[in-house]
Amino acid sequence: MCGIAGIITKNGDHVSQSDLKKMTDVIVHRGPDGEGHFNEGNVGFGHRRLAIIDLSEAGHQPMQKDDLVITYNGEIYNYLEIREELETMGCVFETKTDTEVILKAYKTWGASCANKFNGMWAFAIFDKAKHIIFISRDRFGIKPFHFFEDEKAFFFASEIRQLLLFVKDRKVNRQILFDFLYLGYQHHTNNTFIEGISSLEPGHNLIFDTRSGSYKMECYYRLKPDPELGNLPFDDALDLFRKTMNDAIKLRLRSDVTVGTCLSGGMDSSYIAATAAPSYHSKTNDRFMAITAKSVEKMNDESHFAKMVVDSANLDWKITEPSKSDFLNVLNQVIETQEEPFGSPSIIMAFFVMQKAKEEGCTVLLDGQGGDETLLGYERYYTAYINQQNNIFKKIRSALKISRNSKLSLKDVLLYNIYFNNASVRALRQTKRHYFVKPKFKKYVNKKLLMQVASANKDIHTLQEFEITKIQMQKLLKYEDRNSMHFSIETRVPFVDYKVVELAYSLPFSYKMNEGWSKFILRKSAKDLLPDEIVWRRNKFGFEAPTKTWLADKDTILKRIKDSDFVEAFVDFEKLDENIDDLALWKLFNIAIWAKTFDVKF
Repeated sequence: MCGIAGIITKNGDHVSQSDLKKMTDVIVHRGPDGEGHFNEGNVGFGHRRLAIIDLSEAGHQPMQKDDLVITYNGEIYNYLEIREELETMGCVFETKTDTEVILKAYKTWGASCANKFNGMWAFAIFDKAKHIIFISRDRFGIKPFHFFEDEKAFFFASEIRQLLLFVKDRKVNRQILFDFLYLGYQHHTNNTFIEGISSLEPGHNLIFDTRSGSYKMECYYRLKPDPELGNLPFDDALDLFRKTMNDAIKLRLRSDVTVGTCLSGGMDSSYIAATAAPSYHSKTNDRFMAITAKSVEKMNDESHFAKMVVDSANLDWKITEPSKSDFLNVLNQVIETQEEPFGSPSIIMAFFVMQKAKEEGCTVLLDGQGGDETLLGYERYYTAYINQQNNIFKKIRSALKISRNSKLSLKDVLLYNIYFNNASVRALRQTKRHYFVKPKFKKYVNKKLLMQVASANKDIHTLQEFEITKIQMQKLLKYEDRNSMHFSIETRVPFVDYKVVELAYSLPFSYKMNEGWSKFILRKSAKDLLPDEIVWRRNKFGFEAPTKTWLADKDTILKRIKDSDFVEAFVDFEKLDENIDDLALWKLFNIAIWAKTFDVKF
């Protein structure tokens, strides 16, 4: 896990070494264990290293082998298996790194090497013989890759702040801003909040011609249902799911540094902790470390559930309980770390988890991101569940079961159904919620996107693909990357192993949501692994922050919002008062601080 940077000039000029150094200097947090630069002709690469596998100098980057040079961020978990395959084909290795495995894989298979990898990555390979830069990003976008170009050069980086060094006019992308404000969506396109700065889409390669200065992007991976998996009897599917999930967890325990896990007390993180603990103990003779963020508000504190898992799996438990003053002390720091506005203070709770991991000397953390999107864990998926029923009586029966086996009342279920099935209802609701936005900006309510979401609710595969590749999982993975790398910590997400995702995606709807039980196959997999109180929980919290406590001083927050020239451009301050709901208040507060931090103009 590292940080990368690159510059390719379009007019043949030599790349400035000082520019490369500036790009790597601003991401020291991503790689405190080493720094490297490569500069040849009109191509320059930069790298910051966080040593996880092969801690020796042999892992230094940019790495050069034959006519290839690579700068790489990520982990290829199955690098040992790929290495063995390549060795049978005559490849000779000089290091024990997964970086060299990528280079040899590219040398052997070309662009199709990406299909061999099980992991997370964003890398650029300078192929001198072909005069191209081959760039690849992992299937689901776990690792970031941003780029920007002007008339003179093409720049790429792990973080937006690296590219801002070269952006002369920092203007907000208005549609992205209002998609975030109105709908809470971001990373649903390859645009960022800054005009001109883009992201390479997940599952895509970018091939840059160093002679012409042109490039093309190619999709190498799309999520597709497997009909054979969709026809598996439940017991066979259960066995396969358990094996696939457990293999994903064991692969992510490969490391030459300490590994631990985030533990909220929910199903996803609890399953990972309970599965990983015995494997980790057998290899290290140490108890597996679990880190929990405890809320100061009882209504959303899950620590008692986490305690059950700790006792059951004999974990080495570490707790952080951030107060309101802790929140205020790190607020600006977290917004700067994230580089873009984010929709909930829960991201700051996650920041404290990473901070605690750093204090405890834990360099690698497993986390449960992806479990809800792949196995239908959110309450809003109940709308799709009801839609799958083919007559009104089955729909009513399903609604009743949901109200019994979740935290939603029957009234809640019916309101959810109306809200998520109707784009016009959602658009009206968001317009009313954001009554303070100046009338001329109401046009930015993205009705086309809302119609896509409403339509997706009619077909579970369409909905899941949309959630995984566009509107939900992408932003969560981004939050996780920035928070963890701020503390030089690598996070690994077993639920986003492509084999787990493909299996979960292909399974029949009823295996994922059954009789109103969300994530049904995961619950069944965990029934002999975790206490029943965890397995059959109805009151899903999500990973929540004590928002009411942290945002209690509305007057101070409103003052800070009204001091923002950026926010004043689209908000009528005369309408802004204490009647604003917490979610909208938080978004405006966040936007105001972000715009000032990065000097962004409306």
